[in-house]
Amino acid sequence: MKGTRALFITAVLFLGLTLGAYAKGSSQQLRMATGGNTGTYYAFGSAVGQVLTEKTKVPITIQSTGASKANIQLIAAGEVEIAIVQNDVMDYAYRGVDLFTGEQTQDFAAMAALYAEVCQVVVNPATGIRTIADLKGKNVSVGDAGSGVEFNAKQILQAYGITFNDINKQNLSFGASADALRDNKIDAFFCVAGAPTTAIVDLAIGKEIAVLEIDDAHAQTLMRDYPFYTQFPVPANTYKGLTAPVNTLAVKATFIVSKKVPADTVYNLTKALLENKAQIQTAHAKGAELSVEYAVSGISVPFHPGAERYFREIGAIK
Repeated sequence: MKGTRALFITAVLFLGLTLGAYAKGSSQQLRMATGGNTGTYYAFGSAVGQVLTEKTKVPITIQSTGASKANIQLIAAGEVEIAIVQNDVMDYAYRGVDLFTGEQTQDFAAMAALYAEVCQVVVNPATGIRTIADLKGKNVSVGDAGSGVEFNAKQILQAYGITFNDINKQNLSFGASADALRDNKIDAFFCVAGAPTTAIVDLAIGKEIAVLEIDDAHAQTLMRDYPFYTQFPVPANTYKGLTAPVNTLAVKATFIVSKKVPADTVYNLTKALLENKAQIQTAHAKGAELSVEYAVSGISVPFHPGAERYFREIGAIK
């Protein structure tokens, strides 16, 4: 009996020490959810994770996942503490709408926006499509069924007075969409991803393409109705044949963290992320897009207290 009691006391003391270390943000290991192991989230998360581990002395392990929606669910389940998600998908989760209708979760907070995931509407110019309004009656892929891309497409089309009933809607992945446009099976497709996007680069090598503009008036309407959007110019020469910049919108790849992670830990992570841009950029090209101003704009859910403290200290949040 005495032995059992001693073991119990030892276990309680060990648990207390472990929780104490976590509360101080000293040596607690953090788990980061990213995306598929061939995608940008995984590669970027792996690069950033190494830098953050080095700078904060908090070990970070990287997990390959199903990306944004799955990552939010993993945080809610307590299976990871930090994740990369699209800022529109985290907005849906926080409000319990669209992708998260009936599945509202507010177990996470924002840490920092990272880089742009650009809303690209790619068309075959031979079809006569010149504006998004011209998509009415056309064969259009809007991304995988139930994906964030499909909701982006729905929102953008609605701003131009078009519903899914007004197009011949197809639900294809980026690669399948590019193949279908190459083979003249569709007239246009929506792609929301970092630019340049490999599927579009490969398509443009052997097929003339155009990327449609989201003009300023429609962009302002969309940003008013959906605060996770920001304006973004696709630079000239991003793709073969793209001879001038194209103004469009973007959502943001964003770090979120569990609300259970201590404020000091998140403060240190945020500081390390934004004050080691050069090292992160060396490890992954998307690090070039890191900036304090970008990190705090277009974020429609509350920041974690630790991240907010850092941003207030440097004047990024008033």
